Amino acid sequence: MVSFPNAKINVGLQVLGKRADGYHNLQTIFYPVKIHDALEIISNETTHSGEVIFSSSGRTIDVKPEDNLCVKAYHLIKKDFPSIPDISMHLHKNIPMGAGVGGGSADAAFVLTSLNKKFELGISQEKLLGYALQLGSDCPFFIINQPCFAKGRGELLEKITMNLSSCKIFIVNPGIHVNTAAAFKELQHTNDHCNLNAAILEPIENWKELIKNDFEIPVFARFPVLKEIKQTLYDAGALFALMSGSGSTVYGIFDDKASPTFNFPDTYFKIWV
Repeated sequence: MVSFPNAKINVGLQVLGKRADGYHNLQTIFYPVKIHDALEIISNETTHSGEVIFSSSGRTIDVKPEDNLCVKAYHLIKKDFPSIPDISMHLHKNIPMGAGVGGGSADAAFVLTSLNKKFELGISQEKLLGYALQLGSDCPFFIINQPCFAKGRGELLEKITMNLSSCKIFIVNPGIHVNTAAAFKELQHTNDHCNLNAAILEPIENWKELIKNDFEIPVFARFPVLKEIKQTLYDAGALFALMSGSGSTVYGIFDDKASPTFNFPDTYFKIWV
C-alpha cells in the first residue's frame, strides 16, 4: 500500500499558557498543503518477530529506526491487533524536518490510517485520533486532514470552512532546525490574541494586522534570516506572510494572478502550492 503524507501550515498560532501536565494550551488553524512524502507498507510474511523492517530515501532522517514515529505508529496498532503481520516500510522523505509543517506527524498518521485500511481493522476515526495523540500533539490533525481550528495541545479539532485554492502559497525553508522545546522556553506570553475564527473571515490582506504567530518573536531573534524571508515575501506582494509552527518554514499567500520572482539560495527548500 502506497500513500502520500502531506504537510500543513499554521494560520496563526497563539500560546495561551502552560498546563499542569507540562504541555501548553494553544490556538491555531491547521491548513493542509500539497507537499508530500511517499510511504509504502507491505506485509512481511517471512518474519514473525513483531518488528518493522524500515528503510528511507530522500532527506536524511536523523533518528534511529526504532525511534521513528512511523515505527512507533506500527507498534501502537500491533499492541491492540497482535494478529497483523510484520511489515516492511519505506519512507521517501521530501517534506523538510524540524520545520513547523508537521512532516513527521503526517507520516505517523498515514501509517495509522494505512494499517487500518490494509488489514481491514475497522478502527474508528475517534480511536485513530487517540493513537495519533500518543505520537504527537499535531498528529491527530492528519487523521482528519482538512482545515481545522485547533485548541488544547492542538488535538481538540473543529473542522472549518476555509479554502485558499484561489490563492497561491509560496513556502520557503532555509534548512534551519528549530528546537521546539527551546522556542517554548523563550516565549513571552501575552494576552494580545485575536479570535482566529473571526479573523479568517476578513479579507486576506487584513490578516497581517490580526493574525500572529507567538513563536515569531523568540525564533526571529535567534534566526534573523527567517524575519528577512518574511519581509521578502511581503516586499514581493504577499497578501499575508507568517512563520508556520515553531519554524523554520515561512509562507506567503499571494493573489492567484501574482507572478513574483525570488532570489533565495538554491540550498533553500522552496515551492509553490
